[in-house]
Amino acid sequence: MAEPSAIRPLLEVKGLAKAFGPRLLFRRVDAALMPGTLSLLAGANGAGKSTLMRVMAGLTRADAGAVTLNVPEEKLGYMAHATFLYPGLSAQENLMFWARAAGIPDAAARVKAALETVGLARHAEERAGIFSRGMAQRLNLARLMLAEPQLILLDEPATGLDVASRRMLLDLMLEARARGAAILWISHDVEEDARHADFVFTLKDRSLTMSTGGAAC
Repeated sequence: MAEPSAIRPLLEVKGLAKAFGPRLLFRRVDAALMPGTLSLLAGANGAGKSTLMRVMAGLTRADAGAVTLNVPEEKLGYMAHATFLYPGLSAQENLMFWARAAGIPDAAARVKAALETVGLARHAEERAGIFSRGMAQRLNLARLMLAEPQLILLDEPATGLDVASRRMLLDLMLEARARGAAILWISHDVEEDARHADFVFTLKDRSLTMSTGGAAC
């Protein structure tokens, strides 16, 4: 009887290097994001965390190395500092636009459930352009989770969120991990969030190191 195939990482990078002009951000970066794991990406301001994540998401080209994506592109969810929301559309209209563009079945019901999950159901008909930063961030999170991505890349997703909303964000990520997704999260509170992480990747001195998080202990 053939042995079952080994579990593959959902994203793997090898030998990545990136520079902006004479400034080298990182080099020889290796990492693998496995199914059912939550990882943090830590490092000082300016270390290159956001750039590395953009390379992983396929939005920025590395100067050297390779990125191997083992999920369909539509199952990669990337959340940056920009919210990618249309300010003239309501919260519901924004999500319906993204749901239809992604070909998500039963879009109306999924959008309604997403708005309820992020606590925006009563603001469904309000224009996104009048939302606070925290509300816009929650709507952006709802947009991201609509397609139930298998690989989730989050660049400081807790920006603008209050304590209750940060807990909701963590719960969503833990639920995604439980269904087998891989999550990489740039956190502004590494000490707190590392308690829930399986791994912590630290970008320092142009190199990436990995340690275990609290969830792996």
